[in-house]
Amino acid sequence: MEPAILIITLACGMLVSRVGLPPLIGYLVAGFVLFLFGIEESSLPMLEQLANLGVTLLLFAIGLKLDIRSLFKAEVLAGSSLHLLGSMLFFIPLLKLLGLLGLEQLTGLELNQLGLLAFALSFSSTIFAVKILEDKGDMQSLYGRVAIGILIMQDIFAVAFLTISKGDIPSYWALCLLLLPLAKPLIYKAFDRVGHGELLVLFGLVMALVMGAWLFEIVGLKPDLGALIIGILLAGHPKSSELAKSLFYFKELFLVAFFLTVGLNGLPTFSDIGLAAILVLVVPIKIVLFLYLLTHFKLRSRTALLSSFSLGNYSEFGLIVAAVATSKGWLPPQWMVILAVALSFSFLFSAPLNIASNRLYQKYQNRLQRLEKHPLHPEDRPIHVGNPRFLILGMGRIGSGAYDELRVQYEGEILGVEHKQDLVDYHNQEGRNVVQGDASDTDFWEKLDKAPNLELVLLAMPHHVGNLFAVEQLKRLDYQGKLSAIVQYKEDADSLQESGVHSVYNLYEAAGAGFVDHVVKELLSPNGTTPDHPQAVNHPRSDS
Repeated sequence: MEPAILIITLACGMLVSRVGLPPLIGYLVAGFVLFLFGIEESSLPMLEQLANLGVTLLLFAIGLKLDIRSLFKAEVLAGSSLHLLGSMLFFIPLLKLLGLLGLEQLTGLELNQLGLLAFALSFSSTIFAVKILEDKGDMQSLYGRVAIGILIMQDIFAVAFLTISKGDIPSYWALCLLLLPLAKPLIYKAFDRVGHGELLVLFGLVMALVMGAWLFEIVGLKPDLGALIIGILLAGHPKSSELAKSLFYFKELFLVAFFLTVGLNGLPTFSDIGLAAILVLVVPIKIVLFLYLLTHFKLRSRTALLSSFSLGNYSEFGLIVAAVATSKGWLPPQWMVILAVALSFSFLFSAPLNIASNRLYQKYQNRLQRLEKHPLHPEDRPIHVGNPRFLILGMGRIGSGAYDELRVQYEGEILGVEHKQDLVDYHNQEGRNVVQGDASDTDFWEKLDKAPNLELVLLAMPHHVGNLFAVEQLKRLDYQGKLSAIVQYKEDADSLQESGVHSVYNLYEAAGAGFVDHVVKELLSPNGTTPDHPQAVNHPRSDS
């Protein structure tokens, strides 16, 4: 049946994708379909192992991108804690009321059982939010970082519960894990030497599954917590982003197994589906609570709304909590199926909201802005750019060089934009006018002041997708000046020119021409000057 499992999973994923929904919903459906054919999770032990690997690698990948300081920000630490408390205070009476109204699944449940269900329902899906943010390219946006920070805190709450629920006190050897930061120089040295190929992938798997999951498990702690902490430990390394990208498809493939195992737990009854539908009808309450809390912490209403939409669903960690509770007899087994259906329905509800999030914000902008508290959060205030003639997006080596060349003739009329705060500080110390902002992030363009005399925008970001996105945003803002961009590949140049960029500069072609000029000047020219010769490559291409 193994070929049939793959074919059914692929077919369900493709069908769901065709209607604009995340493929993971198709994988859940595939699990139910496979169960109809008589396949149960217990008959596929390898699938469960792959599912566990998927969750472990997900937390490791999140750790690789996480700035631990972000967890201690009020909107994350207090926001997640208050939302957890508020959700439980809402769900416990609601579930009790539904039981009194005669829903058989809730009749006779004790208060501690209702508390467990409320705890499981309070979480939001890390997998769903990460997928949505990655697909939209908003992982590094402020609203994305806030959502991920809250999810990390929720995951920590869940891992703490799972650790306590084991009934075992962690070994005293667990205290030795506090010494892990002391091993950081040695781990970083190994990280430096693994290169960029298959050794990098193998290094990442060893870090996540051995140094993280296995090491924490043998001292009585949750393996997933270990993967997360090791990921955070590696996050400061220059190659952490590359490692996350190298493990991306491993993580994605293993997570397919996770969603299949959810569906393989059994088919719901009509009564179970009805209860799951009722639970999904109250998801807007979760969203409204997030929206209120995040605006209370002085985030813009747009940032708060987009974060809330990302978190407006139920969680796979809620399923994991329920699985532990049912295995220990704390909850009836049918609740695993009910929560799986509620999770699936919540994804169906949340996916269109996230797709239409910007349109919904624009429609209700005036009402939402009444929720804002001033002064706004320091990271969410308008970006004041002054009145430059030249704007450089991306202040790496190329952007810096372009800035310095322009500064010779246009001192005081140039503005650079860079998303890394340490680089912004460096450029400002060097006398360059640079502000912090990520031009590949929709938040940046929403907060950007207009510059009426802007004549030329230079797109010097290293990724083609980011440059293309910036072009789209400039057109949306009705920018009428010139656009120039750097590219690495000819097809990138073509797509940029089709989108309206006036000139493109191919880095590889330019590097080759510059290398020849240098060689001729240094080695072949007898008087140290470059002889006249025809330009071999086409540098900027212009439509003007």
